[in-house]
Amino acid sequence: MRNRVLITGGAGFLGSHLCERLLKEGNDVICADNLFTGSKDNIRHLMGNPYFEFIRHDVTNPLFVEVDQIYNLACPASPVHYQYNPIKTTKTSVYGAMNMLGLAKRTGARILQASTSEVYGDPEIHPQPEHYRGCVNPIGIRSCYDEGKRVAETLFFDYHRQHKVDIKVMRIFNTYGPRMNPNDGRVVSNFIVQALKGHPITIYGDGHQTRSFCYVDDLVEGMIKLMESREGFTGPVNMGNPEEFTIKELATQVIAMTGTKSEIVYKPLPGDDPMQRKPVITLAREELLWEPTIELKEGLKKTIEYFKQFV
Repeated sequence: MRNRVLITGGAGFLGSHLCERLLKEGNDVICADNLFTGSKDNIRHLMGNPYFEFIRHDVTNPLFVEVDQIYNLACPASPVHYQYNPIKTTKTSVYGAMNMLGLAKRTGARILQASTSEVYGDPEIHPQPEHYRGCVNPIGIRSCYDEGKRVAETLFFDYHRQHKVDIKVMRIFNTYGPRMNPNDGRVVSNFIVQALKGHPITIYGDGHQTRSFCYVDDLVEGMIKLMESREGFTGPVNMGNPEEFTIKELATQVIAMTGTKSEIVYKPLPGDDPMQRKPVITLAREELLWEPTIELKEGLKKTIEYFKQFV
């Protein structure tokens, strides 16, 4: 018996990889996406599969389908895109969560929320464990995303407590790989595209701020493990790579791997940009038997190959 799985944001970077993986595992997959940041190009190779269905839909409106599982990934995830229309971003997180939780309540489906490390804001604790409540500016330029995702988590746990909805919440740290949008302003795609074009590589701030980078295949594996985890385990659970790099180290690695002669240029740090990002993944290791296996150099090699088509 095939599971009927709905993936909101399924034509996006993460969503398209998840669609692909779930189809390979024998599921019946519905991909819902309004194509604001997603693209049909990401799922074109799946269109001929009889067990794959694409619906152009905005999660701020209710969706009526019969499903067994819901992965709620819908929301622009890069500052360039979520700050383009911040009110819409907040609506996507909040109304989207309410609509998908309502669907889960009606159908009895298990539902997973793709939350984010941004709920920790600019953290005062390093690295970040799940019990840390964060340091978020509620009125800053990133608040539409940070606070939207925090409210979505609130809704998930309130629906779980009040209506017994079967929930799973994951907090995703920086993830990269093929099908990232080359214009999304995220650091990995920015550096690779700039390097391949021979343009200066732009670092915002002094380059000493840190991030941890998880390759997309590892992240999708963790997402599925969380969805299939034991009943009663809700999370939130951090998912990301605990290997920490400075932004300058990443730039240097990309320069070396692309063979570019690009120079590094420094620009002012945007408002509320966090200085540190590193997940504590003890819970994922113990509860899900999950940890990333793909090292940065290996993942960057695959990602660079993908981005060569855009140069």
